[in-house]
Amino acid sequence: MNYRQYTAADQRLVILQALEEDPGYSHNEAVLRGVLGSVGHELSRDALRTELAWLQEQGLVTLTQAGDIQVARLTARGEDVALGRARVPGVARPRLEG
Repeated sequence: MNYRQYTAADQRLVILQALEEDPGYSHNEAVLRGVLGSVGHELSRDALRTELAWLQEQGLVTLTQAGDIQVARLTARGEDVALGRARVPGVARPRLEG
């Protein structure tokens, strides 16, 4: 796995985990960019939209438009990946705590 693949996989996991932690299992792209930035992943809006589209193609999130902002919502499959119960190539695995 090269550097770009490694960082993309980690970014995708961070997005899924942020959605899983939300009571409504959803966030808009501005919130997700902030979450990613807080863990060292500074993404442009276009780069984030690319990752969200990839996650949607994998069936891990659904996307809706709210004006000019995208809102991502976690799917049941996405929840399984976020929690480490399922694996999808291209998404990092959660690290064990402890």
